[in-house]
Amino acid sequence: MSALGGLTLLGLGVGATVFVGLIALLVAAYFMKLGAKVAGIENPTLGKSLVAILGGGILAGIVAAVLFFLPVINVIIAFIVYIWVIKAVFNTGWGRAFLAWLISIIIAGITFFILGLIVAAL
Repeated sequence: MSALGGLTLLGLGVGATVFVGLIALLVAAYFMKLGAKVAGIENPTLGKSLVAILGGGILAGIVAAVLFFLPVINVIIAFIVYIWVIKAVFNTGWGRAFLAWLISIIIAGITFFILGLIVAAL
């Protein structure tokens, strides 16, 4: 295989990874939108859900990394920051923001469990 062929494969791999990442982001945002709707948050949109997923994930990751010297506390504070981003994006209270997050996790878990059963049955 020539060097150019290896670069082509590398490019395809990177492109596929980016594509799958974007699809995963859209799926996560859709689950967040459903969670927000079930939690009773007014006017949940896919755009707001995308901002909440991306912003919350990035900010929580930064907080966890900066506070790496506080092993358990950094995860707790990062989680609170993530919920705060959901609260801010959807302009709601702490309870509904937490509920939206929790419901989106439950919906995703049930969906992927059912998909796993379907794939296993094939």
